[in-house]
Amino acid sequence: MIMRSILAILLTLGFAVLVISCTRQTEPNTLSQEEIDEGWVLLFDGKTMENWRGYCKEILPPAWSVDSGTIYIKGSGKGEAGSSEGGDIITRKKYGNFELSLEWKVSEGGNSGIFYLAQETCATDTTPQKPIFESSPEMQILDNERHPDAKLGKDGNRQAGSLYDLIPAKPQNAKPVGEWNHVKITVYQGTVVHWMNGENVLEYHLWTDDWKAMCADSKFKDWPDFINTAEEGYIGLQDHGNDVWFRNIKIKEL
Repeated sequence: MIMRSILAILLTLGFAVLVISCTRQTEPNTLSQEEIDEGWVLLFDGKTMENWRGYCKEILPPAWSVDSGTIYIKGSGKGEAGSSEGGDIITRKKYGNFELSLEWKVSEGGNSGIFYLAQETCATDTTPQKPIFESSPEMQILDNERHPDAKLGKDGNRQAGSLYDLIPAKPQNAKPVGEWNHVKITVYQGTVVHWMNGENVLEYHLWTDDWKAMCADSKFKDWPDFINTAEEGYIGLQDHGNDVWFRNIKIKEL
């Protein structure tokens, strides 16, 4: 009887440890010990946005906030015009070769994007500020069902997961509005891979003749900082005038 009681207690304790372990592994905005050992670093801990600031600003625009363990942009409903309290945000650190992983979900009809290798060209007394998208490739975030961009461009290259306006995400496996999409972006010595919801959706190679030819036949043809993409730059999140949420943002330098 005593042995049975002891065995029951041990089994109960073992199950409790297993549940706690699984909970810790799946808790948003945290790293497992394995991820820490591999070199992953959180860019958002679910509580503060100390790793982020506004583009060409030292502070965070008021439209961006922490909301229930997510980074939340309060949409203005004005598209790219945004609002005086919004604007794109960037990491405080630049990255060259890396793997970026995050989750996003978008509001109905929403649009946003993830920039990488971005440069920051701010206004001076003699020159105007350049927008982040003139220097940075962008992984598109979109409500494919409702936003007009989904039907524009070529072959779906403005839909979610795509290299915006250049290469479509195939397969197109974005989840519906209100559901979380998990994406990864790998950049290594010019090779760039987009992953969405567990699948490799596109790959391309910066600085090559193919890259330059593709840019020359696009809206980016007159933007030299885009064509000659920097080897190191900021990670950026776009304010496109819609409500968007981000979480589990982490990066591993390669």
